[in-house]
Amino acid sequence: MATESSILIGQKPVMNYVLATVIQFNQGAKRVSLKARGRAISKAVDAAEIVRTRFLQGQVDISAIKIGSEKVGEPGKERLVSTIEIVLERK
Repeated sequence: MATESSILIGQKPVMNYVLATVIQFNQGAKRVSLKARGRAISKAVDAAEIVRTRFLQGQVDISAIKIGSEKVGEPGKERLVSTIEIVLERK
């Protein structure tokens, strides 16, 4: 198993992403990053906090939070969409 894996947050329920994160850690991942854009950012934060405080309490910490924005859309109709990456690391 890779020591680092990524989970892209989308429209599914938060618990799907929580369970995916816990499974990655149980399979030997040292770091898991949760990546989200736009309205899914709050879901990524919720998933990270649920993993950290309920499922893997005392075993996982947030090692980095990266925020930014990227342009999406057709030329002339471009707009900025916020992005976040939350990196969880096993202690």
